[in-house]
Amino acid sequence: MLSPEAERVLQYLVEVEELAEEVLTNKQQIVDLDTKRNQNREALRALQKDLSPSEDVMVCFGSMFIKMPHPHTKEMIEKDQAHLDREIDKLRKQLKVKVSRLFEAQGKPELKGFNLNPLNQDELKAVKIILRG
Repeated sequence: MLSPEAERVLQYLVEVEELAEEVLTNKQQIVDLDTKRNQNREALRALQKDLSPSEDVMVCFGSMFIKMPHPHTKEMIEKDQAHLDREIDKLRKQLKVKVSRLFEAQGKPELKGFNLNPLNQDELKAVKIILRG
């Protein structure tokens, strides 16, 4: 049987390990979704560059190739691209929270500048106007 002190240390280590595992899992999901997003970007570029809109294209779904109309294929890939963008943004927001919790559990200070958000278009225009004088 473990002493109460050893039990507390073990519980602390388990908690930190679980938080670290969540962070690593989120990072890997972001990498996987980003890879798929890049493949979609390549496919959209190929559709835009190489084919006329009237031609049918072969699309790979898992282990099957299906012939589909060009406009429908382009629309489907664009929807998938938008979905991937939303998922990646959601995972990045969750990652910030999980990293903060991990640092807190480890007793480290909060990262400076880690919770910054980019300027939106309106804010960027306002900054440019101010800088011009």
